[in-house]
Amino acid sequence: MLNDIFKHRHIGPRPDQMKQMMEEIGFKSVEDLLYQTIPDSIRLKEQIKLSKPKSEYEVIEDITKLGNKNKKFRSFIGLGYSGTMMPPVIQRNVLENPAWYTSYTPYQAEISQGRLEALLNFQTAIAELTGMDFANASLLDESTAAAEAMRMFFDNRSAAKKKNGANKFFVDNQVYPQTKAVLETRAEPLGIQIVYGDFNNCKIDETTYAVLIQYPNANGEVNDYKEFVEKAHINECQVVVAADILSLALLTPPSEWGADAVVGSSQRLGLPMAFGGPHAGYFATSEKYIRKMPGRIIGVSKDKYNHIAYRMTLQTREQHIKREKATSNICTAQALLASMSGFYAVYHGYDGIKKIAQSIHSKTVKLNEEIQKLGYKQLNNQFFDTLRIELNEKNIEKLEEIALKSRINFRYCKGYVTISLDEITTKRELNKIKIVFAELSEKEFEKIMQIETKCGLKDNFIRKSLFMQQNVFKMYKSETEMMRYIKRLERKDISLAHSMIPLGSCTMKLNSAVSMLPLSNPKFGNIHPFAPKWQVKGYLKIIESLKQDLVKITGMDDLSFQPNSGAAGEHTGLLVIRAYQKKIGQGHRKICLIPASAHGTNPASAIMAGFDVVVIKTDTNGNIDIEDLKLKASEHKNDLAAVMITYPSTHGVFEKDIIEMCKIVHENGGQIYMDGANMNAQIGITNPGTIGADVCHLNLHKTFAIPHGGGGPGVGPIAVKAHLAPFLPTHPVFSTNDDENAINPVAAAPYGSPMILTISYAYVKMLGIEGLFESTVGAILNANYIAEKIKKYFPILYTSQTGRVAHECILDLHDLKHEIDISELDVAKRLMDFGFHAPTVSFPVHGTLMVEPTESESKEELDRFIDAMRIIYGEIEEIRNQKADKQDNVIKNSPHPEYEIVANEWKHSYPREKAAYPAEWVRNNKFWINVARIDDAFGDRKTFCSIVTPEFEEQIKSL
Repeated sequence: MLNDIFKHRHIGPRPDQMKQMMEEIGFKSVEDLLYQTIPDSIRLKEQIKLSKPKSEYEVIEDITKLGNKNKKFRSFIGLGYSGTMMPPVIQRNVLENPAWYTSYTPYQAEISQGRLEALLNFQTAIAELTGMDFANASLLDESTAAAEAMRMFFDNRSAAKKKNGANKFFVDNQVYPQTKAVLETRAEPLGIQIVYGDFNNCKIDETTYAVLIQYPNANGEVNDYKEFVEKAHINECQVVVAADILSLALLTPPSEWGADAVVGSSQRLGLPMAFGGPHAGYFATSEKYIRKMPGRIIGVSKDKYNHIAYRMTLQTREQHIKREKATSNICTAQALLASMSGFYAVYHGYDGIKKIAQSIHSKTVKLNEEIQKLGYKQLNNQFFDTLRIELNEKNIEKLEEIALKSRINFRYCKGYVTISLDEITTKRELNKIKIVFAELSEKEFEKIMQIETKCGLKDNFIRKSLFMQQNVFKMYKSETEMMRYIKRLERKDISLAHSMIPLGSCTMKLNSAVSMLPLSNPKFGNIHPFAPKWQVKGYLKIIESLKQDLVKITGMDDLSFQPNSGAAGEHTGLLVIRAYQKKIGQGHRKICLIPASAHGTNPASAIMAGFDVVVIKTDTNGNIDIEDLKLKASEHKNDLAAVMITYPSTHGVFEKDIIEMCKIVHENGGQIYMDGANMNAQIGITNPGTIGADVCHLNLHKTFAIPHGGGGPGVGPIAVKAHLAPFLPTHPVFSTNDDENAINPVAAAPYGSPMILTISYAYVKMLGIEGLFESTVGAILNANYIAEKIKKYFPILYTSQTGRVAHECILDLHDLKHEIDISELDVAKRLMDFGFHAPTVSFPVHGTLMVEPTESESKEELDRFIDAMRIIYGEIEEIRNQKADKQDNVIKNSPHPEYEIVANEWKHSYPREKAAYPAEWVRNNKFWINVARIDDAFGDRKTFCSIVTPEFEEQIKSL
């Protein structure tokens, strides 16, 4: 078993095949390939120095040892993070299953029906628990979800509020500290003023537009907010509630006392604490705001034969379309985590969720009784799972010392300590906690023998309404049935477990099994993000080591892992630039130059960071128009803050003038922000630091092999030059940057989603710089191989001066629409019949398909894709030559669902076999689609975003 050389397992084409491929498309050698694709001016002069590559066995041993450096303490800290029990049936069949973790965002709905249903389950569970009309398919975390609500209601203020210039957002003092800090980060560039206070006696007037309260609050108190909400509404203020989602199984849901939006985290629904992430944030609101709600929303529609089908609804709000008019740069959700929480809700159902919540509360009631027997004063009058025990400073220090000896973490505050219980709290642990307090009070310990089911809440706090009564939450209670349900959904999705996903600008490389193993290790999962630093040495060692490797790879000086997605990384990088320019007396600089070809999150991020966007033209070859850049940079030199450049370009080309572009911007006082979406074409050959960038973000879920998981998790760290390092984000609870210039956090957890950093750590350590370099070469070779082989059928839209592409290429199909009424979307749908996910459709240029094969795809798979495109070209020619009907043809009718193929009646002018088996090799691995082409317009007109009821299904069938 050759497990000592990971690169041979990761890179698809064998060395002899790579040589053959190069010869076939006109490259004499690797050096010739690089010479023809990458400008010599940006090539590295010396090889980057990383540690020697580790074997798979060695990296498993290494990570296991690092995991053992994390102290296994039991954390009762709370503040939005709790111990949970992920059902093994979900861990085994979803988290550890490549069919779930390697799938892409469900833009192509016909081959994403399984995960769309899973996400619809999540939306329904959140809407049911909060009592709101709708929920989205997840956001990045609780704190950013609260910030999205702040922004949504700011943009949708009443006419009177806008007239009065209302810009105050009231935040109760007892909101989580990490949420307060993220709100401050987001508010300042937008001109929103955060006002803190006690909800009991705060001032709400015509200058306040919305309020935020925590339920239960940061100290665990359950407050009656009804009068406060009425007061807010009288003053035309919208009410945002950050709620513990599990507590809502017992507590009166916010919808019943007037909330306009409810936000939070689904971590309590079966997700490990994971030192802070990844977890799925949630956002629920009323029907009034459905078209204003940030993030992705899964909706119900129908296919062309009126079968129920799911899709991402209201897609025009996706930020690559709205660009600088976007109200959010949410591009990456937490789809895999949302799916897992959705399955947790399905598996437990109403009875199970209620029982778990009741058990936690009963244990808290019991502990409250026992603690008070020892003579302590418990300050929370009404609580769900958290007690607040009054102590003086001296006793707090002594209590912490005793608790640590028992390997227990509490939350210590001035004048009190809090204890938050959770789903996995046992009677034995209650006794350990009681022993700690008995020792402090020097009183005799009496063992807790029994925990009765009790409710310590007043009647007005107790939920009377039912929730999650839909059939899906009642049907799958045995592990057998749950396993089969998960498998049934799995079979409806295309993932890397089936075939190549050739999406341009998305880098769908395989995530190795060995790098995924730490995700199941409790030494990484059961760690609270606010545990003392000395208890998380393993995590911190991984974070520091990966940071140093990425700093070298990017040619930068420092790095922050806090941003939870690439879009969040963009936003963070621009905030760092903004903070730096303010510090040096250049805070007036507000202009951000962005090429017309840039991904839409770029202008959205710039607007969110408080910049004004000025668009730079692109020339006929798709490159940045350098003369227009000179003109705009000079015109705005007194106010120029930054330029955002994607390199290689969004068009898939290494632009030769990139160093001159950076020089132009620097000479006019601006900073260079480099979008790292295409870093997979740079590693070991060039890097942002060499090119001239001041800050760049990396998509670890692209270049560094963290799986996409159906649309997240993602990590978007930012790497910076030394002058920007002091401004990297910190955290109010667990500092990540002690410099006084550090910006406030951009995510709830100190290191964003640290658990999945173990994946990129393993990836870099196993490849080393030679393997990373060869992966980059493989990505560039595979893209050029496809481009050269396909261009005889479909023209390549943009190439370099030598006629080459970077790691992706754009196929030009726009003439087909005018000639024979075949669109790029039609070709994308036809590829599904071959068992392929479509390339990127109509981005960055309308009427095109953008293809990125990545280095992990074999020559055999590339040849199958090329063959599929050749066959589709032949089918196009049949239409063009009138051998096939212009409307009733195999392309316009694609994809062909299984139920149509096996129907008794076949209504098309072409044979079934041509529809189902367009190539002989498809027979060996046929992916059967279960819906026909989906009616997007119907789904937008009939907005239905919860589990389908029989009545709605009948209504659709009748239309």
